[in-house]
Amino acid sequence: MHLLVDISAHGLGHLAQTAPVLDALQTLAPRLRLTVRSALPRERLARRIGGDFAHVPEARDFGFIMYNAVDIDFAASAQRYREFHADWARRVAAEADWLRRHEVDALLTNVAYLPLAAARAAAIPSACMCSLNWADLFAHYFGDEPWAAEIHAQMLDAYNAGRGFLRLTPGLPMAEVRRRQDIAPIARIGRRDRARVARLIDLKENERWILLAMGGMPFRLPMENWPQTPGLNWLVPDEWKMVRDDVRCFDVPGLDFSDLLASVDAVVTKPGYGTFVEAAACGIPILYLQRDDWPETPHFAAWLALHARAQVLTRERLVAGDFIDELHRLWEIPLPAAPLADGADEAALWLVTALGLA
Repeated sequence: MHLLVDISAHGLGHLAQTAPVLDALQTLAPRLRLTVRSALPRERLARRIGGDFAHVPEARDFGFIMYNAVDIDFAASAQRYREFHADWARRVAAEADWLRRHEVDALLTNVAYLPLAAARAAAIPSACMCSLNWADLFAHYFGDEPWAAEIHAQMLDAYNAGRGFLRLTPGLPMAEVRRRQDIAPIARIGRRDRARVARLIDLKENERWILLAMGGMPFRLPMENWPQTPGLNWLVPDEWKMVRDDVRCFDVPGLDFSDLLASVDAVVTKPGYGTFVEAAACGIPILYLQRDDWPETPHFAAWLALHARAQVLTRERLVAGDFIDELHRLWEIPLPAAPLADGADEAALWLVTALGLA
């Protein structure tokens, strides 16, 4: 049985959602042949996916054209969607031919919709899994445009073409997606090991460590202008090229991101599924960038209010580094009960039955 899994490269949250399910699937169906199609580098995929897989370095969705991790280029995104759907029937037929040529027996996407329409045309069982879908987001931003109705209808029809949509918690309601299956939160729970992390990136265990993680998309903060706080250290991506006594790069060999996240004192991030759910499951306080225009934000905020020590930050305060007081307030809040994040096993069991993977 050959399963093709299509993982969006629009940030790292889609991989964070999918990888635990693939690990659970390979336990339930050990003879499963797995191909992952994603524009994410294989090395990045392999950090999360435990078993063996073939990699096709291609993308079948683009989500939105982004200026950075949070700002959408609306004009470029609208143009891209119009081009993508200009000859929709031909595009679906070409994708169906691709699936046949590669002898795909079943398909799972997170969260491309073109492959779902193509799988229906090729009579291949398929399903989708995510906390969002591009049809709902497209309608949110472009629904009032005169050219948008046909495109939205094609997107929604594709999402409804499979045997089900595993709607992850927390996530969009997805009222127009039929055959929704609500799934518990999915998270890879890291191992808290401050001694090991301190050794790998030259930190003191008795000091505070703040992780700055913007979901795998560009959003460099101007830390050069931030004041230093005694006993507080910032952990940042290597691409930021920050040189300060209180800054460390967390991109080092042998350090798993989930273990890092479980070992810090707080995380500063943008709204995003993977970091939110993993941090909440590990009891790590969360400061997150205000992003009122993103449709998932209110659903994330409601869930965090129940399951995490979390606080929203305005962009101005984040850019200025003006949130040390907020961190101290979060550290004083009693730790809520950790959310159950067992959705990976739930999703894998459903997929084995629905797609005939056993």
